[in-house]
Amino acid sequence: MEKKLTGKTYDIQGFSVQDGPGIRTTVFLKGCPLRCPWCHSPESQAFHTELNWMSIRCLGLDECGKCLDVCPNGAIARGPYKKNAKDEDIAYPDVDKSKCDDCGACAKACKADALYMCGTDYTVDEIIHRLLRDKPFYEESGGGVTVSGGECLSQPEFTLELLKRSKENGIHTAVDTTGFIKWEIIEKVLPYTDLFLYDLKCMDSALHKQVIGVPNELILENAKKIAQAGGRFWIRIPVITMLNDSKEHFDLYCDFLSEIKDSIDIVQLLPYHKMGISKHDRLMKKEKIFVVEPPSDALMEEHKARLEACGLKVRIH
Repeated sequence: MEKKLTGKTYDIQGFSVQDGPGIRTTVFLKGCPLRCPWCHSPESQAFHTELNWMSIRCLGLDECGKCLDVCPNGAIARGPYKKNAKDEDIAYPDVDKSKCDDCGACAKACKADALYMCGTDYTVDEIIHRLLRDKPFYEESGGGVTVSGGECLSQPEFTLELLKRSKENGIHTAVDTTGFIKWEIIEKVLPYTDLFLYDLKCMDSALHKQVIGVPNELILENAKKIAQAGGRFWIRIPVITMLNDSKEHFDLYCDFLSEIKDSIDIVQLLPYHKMGISKHDRLMKKEKIFVVEPPSDALMEEHKARLEACGLKVRIH
């Protein structure tokens, strides 16, 4: 029997109103070539299913402790006592991620679901079945499906087939992308993509590489090619304190976006927030997450006005 094409997701969110026009279903695929240190979905970065731990659910090793017994690699040890949300002293598990192979044995044994696996494989048929249930909402609101990530185009075959099948079923399609992907892949999905949600994180390529791990020339080049091919954009700019929040940096945004202005429906300004911190903690990573203060409302309004002066429609998200 031929193996069915699957995509690895970390979430599927119904009734989404943030990821494109109307009411949408957003399919979040795992895996991303970028390493934005402020990432609000750090569970999206790895391409494999991985172990997470939510401390608020944990009953503690004295009451449960099943994870200690089942780990085949000895990756889980008894940690020190800490206060929980009820101000009780609880001995929590200490997971050594260097020994953990994400086998999931501890998650299966955890009776409180404090340990859980993030990453689920779906076939295109399974996702289309879910989309068709909500098609009346799409039709009423002008919504549809948004394929997001991570970087959804890092799973190119699955994303392409999902977009094709969605269009065959009369569903509006959007692709949320970093743009850091081979043009050949973008070119294949173009005929089946009604809208690109396109991230522009930083206009200085050297700074982009230093902070995010990759340069930005490919991202900017692909944006121009999509515009030339007739693609439509919602441009997304995360506004990060001390990275891209200066007047000078937004002048660079204005210069670039003016080149592709006719292809842009809206520019979304996304002020930095700290929602990724708790998700980062669930992954039990030792690396520190990037933390700064969010930009002020006044500064966001200044950036909005600056882009609007270039003839762009702008929304603060």
